Amino acid sequence: MGNGMKAIQISAPRLVELIDRPPVDPKQSEAILKLHYGGICGSDLGSYRGTFAYFSYPRIPGHEFSAEIVEIGSNDKGLKPGMLVTANPYFNCGHCYACSKGLVNACMDNQTMGVQRQGAFAEFITMPISRIHDGKGLDAKKLALIEPFCIASHGVQQAHPNACDRVLVIGTGTIGLMAAMAARMEGCEVIVSDISPNKLALAAQFGFDQGLLNDDKEHFAEQVNQHTQGAGFDIVIEAVGLPSTFLAAVDSAAHGGRVIQIGVGKEHADFNFTLIQKKELHVIGSRNALDRDFSYVISMAKQGKINLKGLISSVYHYEQASEAFAEFDRNAGSILKVLLSFS
Repeated sequence: MGNGMKAIQISAPRLVELIDRPPVDPKQSEAILKLHYGGICGSDLGSYRGTFAYFSYPRIPGHEFSAEIVEIGSNDKGLKPGMLVTANPYFNCGHCYACSKGLVNACMDNQTMGVQRQGAFAEFITMPISRIHDGKGLDAKKLALIEPFCIASHGVQQAHPNACDRVLVIGTGTIGLMAAMAARMEGCEVIVSDISPNKLALAAQFGFDQGLLNDDKEHFAEQVNQHTQGAGFDIVIEAVGLPSTFLAAVDSAAHGGRVIQIGVGKEHADFNFTLIQKKELHVIGSRNALDRDFSYVISMAKQGKINLKGLISSVYHYEQASEAFAEFDRNAGSILKVLLSFS
C-alpha cells in the first residue's frame, strides 16, 4: 500500500496529532479497507478531554466508520473489492466466561477499536472479514452512523419493548436521540429528557416534542408524574453516564419497569437500593452491540426508517481533526455528530 499512510492520534488530553504509520499488513482472513468517513462519538470526545474511563494514551481513536474494500480474500459473505462497508469494532477474546455464553459484546477482555486497541481513524486499516458488514448500497456518510445507532438499538432491545410501553430516554446526545428513534421504531410512546433546553429543541426537530427539562430534581419528578399520571415509565434508558441521571432513571421508572444503562462514567452513585426491591425493577446494563444489531440497523436504514443524515452536524477533512475535536468540545451541547472525511 505504498510507503506509509496518515493516521489521527490523541497523544494526550486535548492533543490531536496527524502521524505517519507503516503500510497496512493484513493477516490471513483480513481485508484491507480504505476509510471514507469516521464519526467522532461521545467516548472519543471523552478521550480527547481525558474523562473516558477506558482510554489510554497515545491512541488512534475511532470505531464508527465507513470504508471501501481494497483487498479481500475469498469469503462466504459476498464481500468484494469496491464495496462500501462498515464493521463491528468490538474485539472479543472468544474463550472467557462471557464469550462462552455468547455475550461477546461484553467480553471480559473486550477491546474496542480506538479505546483498548488502535482505532479506525487512518487512511487504510485492516479488518477481519468476519467483522465486516455489507453496506447494502447505503452511502458512505450514512454507513458511518450505523455503529452508534447499533449501540442505541441494542440498548432498546435489552428492554424487550412492547408497543404499549411508555419510554423515557434521559440524555439527548447522539446515543440518547438514537435510542429514542430506535424505541419509536418499536411502536413505543417516547419522551426525552435533558438538562439543556437547546438539546430538547434539537430533539423536537426529530419529532420528540415532548421533552422533560431535568433542571431540578423536584421539577423533574413533577413532570414525570404529569406525563405518567403518577405511574412512572415502563422503560427508562439512561444515556448520559452520571450518578444524578442514573438516580433519575430509577426514580422515574414504574413499578416493574426496566431501567437500561447505556451511559458510561467514572463516578459512584450513592442511593437507596431498596427502591429497586420496592418497585421490583429490572436494572439492565447495555454494552456495545452484536452482529445481529448491525444487520438489523442496516436493514432499517436501507428501508428509510432511520433519519441518519439528519444527525450529521458537520464534516471535516481528516487533516483538520484537531479543529474538529476542538469544535465538538466547545459546542457539545448543540452538536450531534461530527464526521471526518478520509476521501
